[in-house]
Parts: sequence; C-alpha cells; structure tokens
Amino acid sequence: MLVLTAAVLAAALAAAGAGLAVPAQLPPDDPLGSVEPLVRIAIVAGVFALAQLARLRFRVATGMVSVTWGEAALVIGLYLMPAGWLPVAALVGAGLGWGLLSIFPDRRSVVEVVHIAASLTAAVAVATTVATAFGAPLGAGLTPALATALLLGALTYLLATGWLAALTMSLRHRLPMGQLLLRALRGKLLMFVGNVLVGLAVVTILEHSPRWLLVLPPVWWLLQQTYDQRLRADDERRTWRAFAEATSTLNQLDERDVATAGVSGALAVFGADGVDLDVARGDGRWRRYSVTAGGPVTDQDLVVRPQREIGDPVLSRPLEIGNAQVGELRVRLPRSVVPGERDQDVLSAFADALAAALHDAASHQELRIMAAQSSYEAVHDPLTKLVNRAAMLSKGDLALHRLGHDHPVALLLLDINNFKEVNDTLGHAAGDELLQVTARRLQELRCDGEVLGRLGGDEFALLITSLPATPVPATPVPATPLPATPLPLPVATELNIFGEWPASLPYPLRRAREIVAQLAAPTEVAGVRMSVEASVGVVVAGAGTADMTELLRRADIAMYQAKAGGGSVASYDSSQDAASTDQLALLAELREALASDDQLMLALQPAVDLATGAPTGVEALIRWRHPRRGRLGPVDFVRTVEGSELLGPFTRYVIDKALAVAADWARHGLDVPISINLSARSLLDPRLPAEVAESLRRHQVPAHRLVLEITETVVMSELGVIDEVLSELRAMGIQLAVDDFGTGFSSLTFLTRVPVDELKVDRSFVMAMADSPEAAAIVRSTVGLGRELGLRVVAEGVETADQRAALVELGCTAAQGYHFFRPMPSDKIVTVLRSQLDSAQQARIFPLRADGAS
Repeated sequence: MLVLTAAVLAAALAAAGAGLAVPAQLPPDDPLGSVEPLVRIAIVAGVFALAQLARLRFRVATGMVSVTWGEAALVIGLYLMPAGWLPVAALVGAGLGWGLLSIFPDRRSVVEVVHIAASLTAAVAVATTVATAFGAPLGAGLTPALATALLLGALTYLLATGWLAALTMSLRHRLPMGQLLLRALRGKLLMFVGNVLVGLAVVTILEHSPRWLLVLPPVWWLLQQTYDQRLRADDERRTWRAFAEATSTLNQLDERDVATAGVSGALAVFGADGVDLDVARGDGRWRRYSVTAGGPVTDQDLVVRPQREIGDPVLSRPLEIGNAQVGELRVRLPRSVVPGERDQDVLSAFADALAAALHDAASHQELRIMAAQSSYEAVHDPLTKLVNRAAMLSKGDLALHRLGHDHPVALLLLDINNFKEVNDTLGHAAGDELLQVTARRLQELRCDGEVLGRLGGDEFALLITSLPATPVPATPVPATPLPATPLPLPVATELNIFGEWPASLPYPLRRAREIVAQLAAPTEVAGVRMSVEASVGVVVAGAGTADMTELLRRADIAMYQAKAGGGSVASYDSSQDAASTDQLALLAELREALASDDQLMLALQPAVDLATGAPTGVEALIRWRHPRRGRLGPVDFVRTVEGSELLGPFTRYVIDKALAVAADWARHGLDVPISINLSARSLLDPRLPAEVAESLRRHQVPAHRLVLEITETVVMSELGVIDEVLSELRAMGIQLAVDDFGTGFSSLTFLTRVPVDELKVDRSFVMAMADSPEAAAIVRSTVGLGRELGLRVVAEGVETADQRAALVELGCTAAQGYHFFRPMPSDKIVTVLRSQLDSAQQARIFPLRADGAS
C-alpha cells in the first residue's frame, strides 16, 4: 500500500507541477473577472473540498466506498479556471476535505488522507486532459459540443477514481479487482448523472445570472437525500441478501462445517476485515475459528481465551441457547466503518441463527457418538472389548460366505481352566481382570484376517480363514497335555514352552498350542502371581460345509474332549459328538442319582507306609454307576457339579458315605483316617462346618479320623468366609491335607496361611522324578519341608517299583498308587486294611502290589 500511495502521490504532484508550468491565457469574458490566480485556485479548491465533505458512503466487500460530488466540482472547475491549474486546486481541496473528515467521523491516518487526495488529483489530471482534448471549457458558453467534452471528462474522472479505489481495496484485502470495480461503479452510477447535471447547471447559471445560485442548495439537498436513500436501500438489500445466503449455509451437521460457514457468512454480511468465533466445548475448553478477508478459515484449541484487543471497531455478541452459552461471535470492521444500530440488529439475528446451528450440530454430534457407542456395544464385549458372541457369529458367517465351498477354515474354542475357582477364591473383580489379561494376549496373537471374540464367561473363539497348504489329518488328534516343566520350591518357575512346534503338526493345532503356551506365561491378578491354563478345541472344515453355529458346536465338543483327556488341545472327534450332547441332561440325572442309593459309590485307595507297609490313610474317590452311560469317573461329572447348585448336596452325600465307611472300620477295630477331596467352592459355604459336625456325630466317628483334601488355590482369596470355615474345621479336630502340592500359585504362601497336617506330592513329579533331576529335587524338598514342619508327606500316583525305590531313597515315608492298590469297593477295604495292619505288627514286609499292577 505504501508503494501505491507513493506512486499515486508522485503522479499527482507531477500533474500539478506540469499544469502550473503551462502558460494560461484567461478569456476577456472570464466569469471571475480580475480575480487573482491564487484566489481563483482557492475558490475552485473550496468547491472540491465541499464536494468531498458532501460525500455518501456504501459498502463494497470488506470496505467502504465514498461517492462525492467530484464530477460536479470538475465541471465547475473547468469553467472557472485554466485546465492546468485544476490538479493543484483538486489536490488542495481534496486534502482539505478528507483531512476534516479524518478528524471527525472517519479517523483516517495521514497516509490514507494523502492517498485519497493524490488519487483524486491524478483522476482530475486525466479527466482534464480528456475534456480539453474535445473542447475549451474555460469561460465558454455551454454548447452541445462543450457539454459532450465535459461529460467525457466527468466519465473519465468516474472511471479513474473507481479504478484507483478498486485497486486499493484489492491490494489491501486480496480480493478480485474486477468485482470491486463493478460494484463501485454500479453504486455511483445514479449519482454520476446528477453530478454532471448539477455541474452543467452551475455553469449555465454562472454564464447567465449568478444570483440564481441561491436556488441551487435546496435542489442539491433533495438530490443528496435521494442518493442517500437509494444507496441505503441498495445496501439494505445487499446486506439481507447476504444474510439469507449466509444463514442458509449454517444448516450443517458438523461443528466445523457450521463454524466455517458462520465466520465466512459473517465476513460477507458485514464486509468485515476479519471474524472470530469461539465455540464452547462440553469439557470446558474452547475452540476458535477465524477468517480474514481473502484468507482461509483457521481453527485452534484455546487453553485460555485471550482478551479482546482494543482499537479497531468490533461487533461482539455472545451465542446462547436458553441459559447455556454456546460461544461468542466477534466481527472486526474496517477502521473507516462506524457500526450503527442496523449492524447491531443484523449481528443479533445472525448470532441467534449461528447459535441454534451450533447447538444443533453439538446435539447431532452427541447423538452420533451415542449411536456409535450403542453400535459398538451391540457387537463388543464390554469387559474385554472383543467382539461378542452375536458379532462373532455374524462376522464369521460373512467371512465363510466369501470363501469357496471347499476352502478350509479352522475354529479354535478356548476355555480357561479352573476359572470358577479364581472367581470363588479371589473374587469376581479378579476374575474380570484375568479375562482382560487373556483377551489382551489373544489380541496380540491374532493375525490379520482372523476373527477373535469372547463368547461369554471364560470362553473365547478364534476363526482362522487363511490356512497354509498343510493337510489336515483324517483322524482326530487326541487331547494331549503340554510338556510340563517341573516347578521347584519354594517359588514356581515360568512354564518355558514358547519354542517352535513340529512342522509336521497341522497349522490349526500348532496355533492352538502356541496360544496355550503364551497364555501360560505367569501374570499377576489381584496381587497373586498365577499362570493361565486353558483347554482348546479345534475344528477344521470347508467354508461351505458348516456355518459358525455348527463350527462352534463341534469346537465345544473338542474342547471338552481336551478337558476329559487331561490335556490342553484336542481336535474335533465326530465319534464323541452324540455322547457330548448328552451333557445337557447330566445335572438332571445326577439329581436322580443323589436321591437313590445305588448309583454314586465310593472307590477307596489306601496309602501305605513305605517302611512297614501299614496303612496311613484311605482316600475316598467317587464313582457313578450310570444306568445308561455306564461307569463314570470324576472327570466325567465333577466339573459339571462344581458349577451347579448341586455342589452342596453332592458334598454332603460324599461326606456321609465316607463317614459311614469309617464307622464300619471302627466296628472292625480299624483306626485309619479317611480322606475326601473338597471343592474350593464348598469353603464358601458357612454352613459346611456344622453339616460336617452333624455327620460326624451321626456316624460317631472322631473328627481326627476325617481328612479333608483341599488345593492351594482356596486360600489365595482374602474372603473372610474361607478363613472362618477353615478355622472352624480345624477347631473341630478335622485334619487338612494339601492335594497336588507344588503345582499351585504359591505353595509356601499356602502353608503360612493355613495350618495343615499332610502334604500330597502331585503325581506329575512322581512320574517324572526318575528322568528329571528337577522333579526329584521337588520331591526331596517337599519331604524335607514336611519333616521340618512336622507334616505327613504322601506321594501320589506311584505305579512302578522303581518309583517306590526312588521315593524311599529321597526320604519319602508314605505313598499311594496302582503299584500298591487300585481303588476298590468298600466291601473289600476292611480285609485289605486288616491284612496290612497284621503284616506290619508281625514285622513281615511283603511286596505291596495290586493284581495286574506293574
């Protein structure tokens, strides 16, 4: 702008100097007579000053355009003085007029006043050149030719001033110059015609009778009012047209779109230099959207809202809906604009429309979020964030439908072993944490294209649709346990099974075992370090041969085959399908078995002293002689019982049966303890001690002859009811034994928490101790620990003479297993126990072997 101002000023000064340098000859009939040149210049300068002071204004884009009586002053000046002097008079008059305007209403800077005065002077110089080229106006009578010359000069003045004004605004606001020029010319066209007519009328009056100039002010005033009303009407139409267009663009569904339309619309409606819109967020933060004339819309988050700058005229309006503040709109007007009441009214209406649009957009955004959340929750498990059962079925079926009929797919169904015990002993919050840990690990193991979901409870499913070209075995793979790493005392080691599986193993089974191995990595849940043991059922089928429901049913059967086989992974075996579906009726049949006296029977297995052969105790194992299914072992039904409401009646039934057998021994003079396995859930029943005491009283069996075998997991919970139940049982004189010692979460923690009488070494260590120094070390450490604490130590699962000899060498004093006796019915146990006692009393030790034992 400074460069343009300097150029225009240089042109104006050059024109003024050149005009004064040209000799001027006044005509004999000069209307001003003998008036001195300086006075003559002053008179014309006054005319130009009055023409500027009587200006009218209208808005163009982001600025104000002033329309003056400059064309009339030009025509009068050409008549009153030599053309060469006119640029000087115009420069002085325009400078004086705009200087006065800048002091009062406009408050323009000196540079702006100089720029305007120089622009008008340059335009006057060009217009004078054109007019004098077609005639000699000085003191000449008005003729059609002269009127034409004056009209061409005035038209040149109009075009020159319009072009310079448009150029100035274009450079200042970076807007297209053509549009600004057309808008400025269109606004001044009517006044231009009046200017020329007034100028010609003054020339005519001066030529014939100057006193008629007294009639001119009222006429001029009427024209001024007419022009003013016309410009106001045009400005009103433009403003409300722009208002309608701007408010129509506010109908958006996104905050950013509404805010962008709002600031852009306000810029157009008010012809502003810039617009700021601060939008209030629900979290207390603000976001500012800003735009300047000719620039793009920008936005930024505001940590602290800065105070409004003082200086330029600003229209400000809070955006409110009811009593809720939506935001604030600020419109920065050009310095030459003084906002009026109409601007405030337009701002108020526009702000209300913008506030409503922003509120609607925020409401729609909340609805979108709620809808998205509802859609997400409809297909995702709220605890693990994996897809839920319904989504697993739909996504899986969709994936199957996209594949060829014979394209092989695999479904892995995973279930966490002993999950109910974690819930019962550590609480449901710990169970939820364990599920989240499992879900995260499964998510990390999921490959692209696989569908992973939680089906409910502790069951997860993984659908694999891209299988390597490895043939799937025609025969099912039986449930196989993972290779066990012995866990030395006192702290369990991590299960180190993360190596590569054999390449010959089918890919789905390899994936299943890798998943089981990864889940077994120790983790901490509710402050307790534990390993997640899982059973996985695997089914492989063609994509077009079964839907997801059928695949899940088959995988479920395979998973229970894995559990029944004591392993971790099994593939679907169709031969077991029908039998597995009968599990639905198992609880109803068990209820009938508890009501009868000939289905649930005890199988008794003695434990013997390795030195004397005397019985140290007898473990009572439950068997079910099912009328339809045949003989069922505990693995076939105990887990189902533990997860049902029949656990209490079932536990009472077994205790009553065992104490009845112990009472019969007493009648035969046998004082041998009887052991019963107790479910972890049973310890959550505060009625258990009273029920056991009643059974002991009814059968007249001393409390010390009853041994309750519990696992280490039951004391890892901080639930008070467990401590109370164990304390009451101990207070009654009942003995406690730790079953499967060394395989739990923390064996030593268990022993410091609960006083026990017996430790039972898990069979996995006994079977491995001959080949594993680590397993042998565990047995030796357990025997030593029992000796130090005064506890009995019994080794389980002894099946060979070598294992017996190894136990003796390691210092173990008691054992049980097939090498000594298989579980036997109660009608045979008395004879066996009597024989053992007699042999021990006579110090005759004979090989203790069961029939058919190795």
